[in-house]
Amino acid sequence: MSVLQKIAEIEAEMARTQKNKATAGHLGMLKAKLAKLRRELIEPSGGGGGGGKGEGFEVNKVGDARVGMVGFPSVGKSTLLTKLTGTFSEAAAYEFTTLTCVPGMIRYRGAKIQLLDLPGIIEGAKDGKGRGRQVIATARTCSLIIIVLDCLKPITHKRLIEHELEGFGIRLNKKPPEITFKKKDKGGINFTTTVSDPKVDLDTVKRVLGEYRIHNADIHMRGDYEVDDIVDVIEGSRIYIPCIYAINKIDQITLEELKVMSKLPHYCPVSSFHEWNLDGLVEMIWRYLNLTRIYTKPKGKLPDWSDPVVLPSDKCTVEQFCNKLHKAIIKQFKYALVWGTSAKHRPQRVGKEHVLEDEDIVQIVKKI
Repeated sequence: MSVLQKIAEIEAEMARTQKNKATAGHLGMLKAKLAKLRRELIEPSGGGGGGGKGEGFEVNKVGDARVGMVGFPSVGKSTLLTKLTGTFSEAAAYEFTTLTCVPGMIRYRGAKIQLLDLPGIIEGAKDGKGRGRQVIATARTCSLIIIVLDCLKPITHKRLIEHELEGFGIRLNKKPPEITFKKKDKGGINFTTTVSDPKVDLDTVKRVLGEYRIHNADIHMRGDYEVDDIVDVIEGSRIYIPCIYAINKIDQITLEELKVMSKLPHYCPVSSFHEWNLDGLVEMIWRYLNLTRIYTKPKGKLPDWSDPVVLPSDKCTVEQFCNKLHKAIIKQFKYALVWGTSAKHRPQRVGKEHVLEDEDIVQIVKKI
């Protein structure tokens, strides 16, 4: 029996099984089996031949962040790339016009954002249909994913694309679960949680771990999580990426229909052909990427306002700022002078652990 047949069999059994506390352990075990089979699809154990480990398209990662556009064929991804970046990507009235990854560059607020026009995916892409595996593997390397949807097509397309991405280990608009998992040599399974009545119990956890042949481990949950989150933590290959849903071709629907669509979370209505709300989409991209701009200041000169150093907001200490400029700077680092909202007075003398904020100005002082 092939891996795909095994996956279909388990999914059919899960659909037949009623969801209640009595079946929670059995469903948990089936979900663990499913995750293991999906891993086999992504990383085939066989030697040579075939497509290998689902590598993406060979596109150099340039700029401060990478954004990938994913969607079904003929939803307007190529036109969107052309209008946003000025890079030509062939667009036509037939499906599968784009057959490879076309990169472009958005320059916004001093940051360089790489935008990728990925080929259209089809249902079953995560299982290797079409070039889906390559498309989704490239999407895993992005800082943000834009799912482009055609407003004239069924809204179920949104869920289908999410399902394809989830099957490849991508979690959209979710934070990593606060679950600590640690294997040990003896002592059995020790399960603790901060919630009085959690969704999963010790028996479910034991059955999930049993599927991975783990019989001694400590698991601590800081919150109320599902079985899927525990499976994700054990698998360890999950990527958590923010996502925007760009609803294209809004020029072809009524205002009432647009109001209904506006209730979708993480939604941005656009018309790539008429260039409607493209500024709003770029602003939304900037907000979801959550970037911080830091300006450099040479001694005795004015700050360089034209070319900021751009860092993710959760990785913007002085040390990380120095490493972005050059790895050798931190070895000669003595202290830094900071002007801006992160400084208590101007300038403030700080060490390498100081956390910088957007539009701060930094002057590095080296050891003599």
